[in-house]
Amino acid sequence: MITLALSKGRIFDETLPLLKAAGIEVSEDPEKSRKLIIGTSNPEVRLVLVRATDVPTYVQYGGADLGITGKDTLYEHGGAGMYQPLDLKIARCRMSVAVRADFDYEAAVKQGSRIRVATKFTTIASEHFANKGVHVDLIKLYGSMELAPLTGLADAIVDLVSTGSTLKANHLVEVEKIMEISSRLVVNQAALKLKREPIRNIIDSFAKAIAS
Repeated sequence: MITLALSKGRIFDETLPLLKAAGIEVSEDPEKSRKLIIGTSNPEVRLVLVRATDVPTYVQYGGADLGITGKDTLYEHGGAGMYQPLDLKIARCRMSVAVRADFDYEAAVKQGSRIRVATKFTTIASEHFANKGVHVDLIKLYGSMELAPLTGLADAIVDLVSTGSTLKANHLVEVEKIMEISSRLVVNQAALKLKREPIRNIIDSFAKAIAS
């Protein structure tokens, strides 16, 4: 049995065509089912639905043989004990710094200065500002990141940006792009040795689908 860890939402939806290319059809719509383990048209392949941030943990410790997760999540997790064979080029967005429209970001990030940043991506944020020679006080938040600069909780936020419409609606501006983000296929290293052929078949099918 091959177990693939996925999170609901955009990544799940954009993974479906890749699964189809591998001859795998999902048996149920996760939005209409309460099941956390979903079967497929291939009796030897099943999906486990977990939080996006938990996908690397399930793969690393063998709760799943494969997983699909964003580059941001992998960066924060560290990626230890996992093989990362493919950038699937799905769920694309970018990691950026955003501030209030009236905030002088250039003056705030002069070398040696100090800035307060709200984010749930603390590893990415701390490395980014360290590389600029800026001291950063990180405030870890999990939702409504845009509120932090508006209420004075933080000077800036580091968050995922897709269209930028949420920032604009809240009078924030994107001032710096840190990195492009897309979703990766990750594989448990032990599973790749023990279940090499079926896992390689899925990897190869995904690679062909991306190329086409």
